[in-house]
Amino acid sequence: MRSPGCVWGSRSEPVLHQPLGKLLGSLRVCPAAEGESRCLVSTSDFKTRQEATDDMKLWRRGLVLQALKSSWGICRVHGQPPPPPVPEAVATWEAISLGRQPVPEYFNFAHDVLDTWSRLEKVGHRPPNPAFWWVNGSGAEVKWTFEELGTQSRKAANVLEGVCGLKPGDRMMLVLPRLPDWWLISVACMRTGVVMIPGISQLTAKDLKYRLQAARAKSIITSDALAPQVDAISADCPSLQTKLLVSDTSRPGWINFRERLREASAEHNCVRTKSGDSVAMYFTSGTTGAPKMVEHSQCSYGLGFVASGRRWIALTESDIFWNTTDTGWVKAAWTLFSAWSNGACIFVHELSKVDAKTILNTLCRFPITTLCCVPTLFRLIVQEDLTRYKFQSLKHCVTGGEALNPDVRDKWKSQTGLELHEGYGQSETVLICGNSRGSTIKSGSMGKASPPYDVQIVDEEGNVLPPGKEGNIAVRVKPTRPFCFFNCYLENPEKTASSEKGDFYITGDRAYMDEDGYLWFLGRNDDVINSSSYRIGPVEVESALAEHPAVLECAVVSSPDPIRGEVVKAFIVLSPAYTSHDPEALTRELQEHVKKVTAPYKYPRKVAFISELPKTVSGKILRRELRNQEWGR
Repeated sequence: MRSPGCVWGSRSEPVLHQPLGKLLGSLRVCPAAEGESRCLVSTSDFKTRQEATDDMKLWRRGLVLQALKSSWGICRVHGQPPPPPVPEAVATWEAISLGRQPVPEYFNFAHDVLDTWSRLEKVGHRPPNPAFWWVNGSGAEVKWTFEELGTQSRKAANVLEGVCGLKPGDRMMLVLPRLPDWWLISVACMRTGVVMIPGISQLTAKDLKYRLQAARAKSIITSDALAPQVDAISADCPSLQTKLLVSDTSRPGWINFRERLREASAEHNCVRTKSGDSVAMYFTSGTTGAPKMVEHSQCSYGLGFVASGRRWIALTESDIFWNTTDTGWVKAAWTLFSAWSNGACIFVHELSKVDAKTILNTLCRFPITTLCCVPTLFRLIVQEDLTRYKFQSLKHCVTGGEALNPDVRDKWKSQTGLELHEGYGQSETVLICGNSRGSTIKSGSMGKASPPYDVQIVDEEGNVLPPGKEGNIAVRVKPTRPFCFFNCYLENPEKTASSEKGDFYITGDRAYMDEDGYLWFLGRNDDVINSSSYRIGPVEVESALAEHPAVLECAVVSSPDPIRGEVVKAFIVLSPAYTSHDPEALTRELQEHVKKVTAPYKYPRKVAFISELPKTVSGKILRRELRNQEWGR
């Protein structure tokens, strides 16, 4: 509930950009000389590091003079004490992130972090990069300062509270492609205390129905492409009260978000949230049953990424950070919280199709300083002739989501001169371990534990194993549970309890730690398939296959792949009526069937027809034997 008289950062400044219906901002396209490609923004728009440093010195001198002249200090907002200079603010957030200072009782990322940057941006502290920069590859561009992000997100918050009638604690699904609206709605959810539930745009009607029902979501926001799927299952989701559409056209039964945003007031009082209040929920695939709901708090995400953003991603106020991930994955939230807590700019390319050449051309055209791609994309990129590309500003690269092959790292470094800094984490955590900037990298290792986590390799009983011994990657949660950790698996206490052994949370991944504290990934200890960083539960694919009349029995496991690391392979026992069918034609039919029943990325890229599946005496399918067969173990 909102506290009486609590007024946080309401604004009355005019909106500086055009409304979302007109590309959410003024589009600036630099005319190209004859024979040259267009560029959206000249790099001269950005100050050099030396200029930024000089600005900071001048700002600090002014800070002292103003503080002496006024008993209120600088930037008094609604009777609150002035925020500290940004270096001090970031230092405080980082100290909390590292576990060196206690977590405050109340915390809200939009108010405590984004509005702090907005106020300090006004007094000239932050270098004049945008806070958010979106392009679509066709000349359109959106840029927001922190000031403009604040104005637009307050308007969006009024849409959520007004026409949608959402209250703190209500849940909202966000299923959008890489459009600026996703970031606006994410911040608006924080301002209103609404819990955001991101989902990828490839979700089917069945996927959406399960998620809406399980989460009891009261609202959903999506685009034209997915609206028909939502309409098809809306009647089966009694909790769903409002449907927001990101579109320039209308649809019966839907509220047009962009139209409402244009009409909304820019005045909004941020709700006062406790640090432990829920901020986001993610559905994560497991080896059994449907995807589980992982709940994160205002502080676990809002403060948990400050240190890793500073050390692993190496972000400062001068950086422009591009993470190519889909908005439905946790890495999109990782980027939001790590970049904006450190004052960096988030760069987004709409990327209707993700390919190596688009990524390379974008790095050449824009002053992106920091890049994050999954290892699969780097595998594709290093197959290109990188000598043909000249990156404007790129200086730091990170990767994660799946294992990074040493040869990919070596090829990238030899052709660009840049290291690939691998990191490892889960939906349930923030960064668990990584190769921080400036650290010694051992090729093939995921790096060292990331504070405040105490990371160990343990056996099945939770006992710490010595260096060099293979075991479970585990994070110590007793006697004190790290604040930057998921709250629980919602409505699944058995799963929450089973994830712990002794004093540790068990990640489900296996590795060993060397004598220097570096972790070396070995693989999953369950059946979850990690294909191009997409986590795919075998049961989901098996259930989809089982709906086809040709399938009598099936088992799904991971299979090695040179590009994606691993892919889905289905072993199928055919029904008698289909044993004489053409295998190739039947394989294609089954693959298309799975694409229609569940998210298309889950379809089996490999199919094998066999006479029987390996089973235990009790009839349980031994996926392990099939997986070991695929991997030659």
